Parts: sequence; C-alpha cells; structure tokens
Amino acid sequence: MTSTTRPFRSLLYIPGSKERALDKARALPVDAILFDLEDAVMPEAKVEARATLLAALGEGGYGKRAKIVRINALDTEWGEGDVAALKGADIDAILLPKVNSAKDIDRLAALCDVPIWAMMETPLAIFNALEIAAHPRIEGFVAGTNDLAKELNCRTRPDRLPMQMALQTMLMAARAHGVVATDGVYNQFKDEAGLEAECEQGRDLGFDGKTLIHPAQVEIANRVFAPSEAEIDLARRQIEAFEAVLASGQGVAVVDGKIVENLHVETAKKTLAQAEAIAEAG
Repeated sequence: MTSTTRPFRSLLYIPGSKERALDKARALPVDAILFDLEDAVMPEAKVEARATLLAALGEGGYGKRAKIVRINALDTEWGEGDVAALKGADIDAILLPKVNSAKDIDRLAALCDVPIWAMMETPLAIFNALEIAAHPRIEGFVAGTNDLAKELNCRTRPDRLPMQMALQTMLMAARAHGVVATDGVYNQFKDEAGLEAECEQGRDLGFDGKTLIHPAQVEIANRVFAPSEAEIDLARRQIEAFEAVLASGQGVAVVDGKIVENLHVETAKKTLAQAEAIAEAG
C-alpha cells in the first residue's frame, strides 16, 4: 500500500531506547509506529538508543505497520548521526522534528533516500506549511501540538480553540499536495472520554489519524478514524443510486432524501477504499 491508501488511524510513539516497548509494539494493533530517538530518549542514552532500535528493526516482526523513525533535529549533535545509522534499515520514513521551512527538508533529503515526514510544531512551520507539503520528498505531516502550544503561549482547552488556525492551515496544505496529515497527541492517557472527544474533533477537521503516547489509546483512535458501518452503508447506497441514474439516463439520484452528485460519489468511493485498506492492513 502507498502512503495515500494505507491507513494511518493510529501512530504510536515508541522510545527507541526501550527494548521491552519495542518488542511489545510488534503485537499492538496500530497502523504506524513512530520509533522515537528524540524527545523520548535522554541525551546520555541517544547513541545507545540507535543501536537498540536498529537491532529491533533488524529482528523484524512489525508486519504491515508503517515504521517511521523520529530522529533528532539536524542542528543537534545527534541528528546527522541518526540518519547515517538508519541507512539500509527496514523503515518506511524518517520523521524530522523542528521543521521550519522546505530548506530543512532539503537538508535531510540530501542525507537519505527514504520518504520524509515533518513535525509541524513551530509557528514558521505553519506559515510555511504549503511549501513544505509541496516538497517532492514529503509524504506526511505530524502536528506537534505540545510544542506549538509552548511556542504560542496558548492555554490548553478541551475545544483546542487557540490551536485551530494552526491545525487547519497545516491540514489544508497537506490536502493541497496529497500529504498524509495526523493530529497531535492527547497527554492524559487515562482520560478515555477526553481522548475520544479530541479524536472526534480531529476526524471532523479531516485528519487521517492521531499520534498516541500510550497503547491504551490505540483502540479509540482506530475506531474513531475508521469509517463507521453507517458511513460504509451510506457510501454504498450513494454509489448504487448514482450509477442507476446514469444507466437509465434520466432522473436525479436521491438517498435518504438528499440529492447525490458526483462529488458525493467521489467521497463515497474514498470511504469504501479506506475501509478496504483497513481490512487489508488487518
């Protein structure tokens, strides 16, 4: 599956330094694993974490889960070393933190030959989101909402109103260039109701999925960001009604009292394709 068809409902951060967590991730029902060499690893453990992660990747066993490694920023003492260590590793992409512009993607692109994802976690990243999304090596965006909140000096609210401009700007840029867009983390991992509400908001906005910090959050993200049975049923009926009208050459397609036009059929086909991709991913 390509990055545009494979599901990205749940993306779980796993510390690259923790052998037990790396092993446990092999059995988790996540769509993607974000192997973390940055924030989840203390400075004194970063070099050793590379070897630990490479050993886990070499052992394999992660199945169809997307394997994405978040390296340290390239302006740190570890960034370029992370990239060099990952050459030839069995990964699907590198996630670059602290991106500010497409020039940061250029720098990483010159060092590796795998797809690149960008952490969108600075004001400059948001203002430059369109040029970043347009970069030929970019396949995905991750909203770095914790860092954004710090940079903006905004308050944390359940409705995330102070964050909406940044989230929507990032999302529109991603959609303009066919880039995967994933929502930021929910920090209170024991608050299931709060997580579900934030997942619902992210799904309503149009995000493909949510980044997670704990395995207990996976089920909710997978459920919310997947098409519901009602949505799948509606999609099928819309397609059938529209095709029936085209075959007859007369009338207007109507489902549940609403007119069905070509744009609705396109959305319906995407819904069914997403459901099929989720089923294929297992």
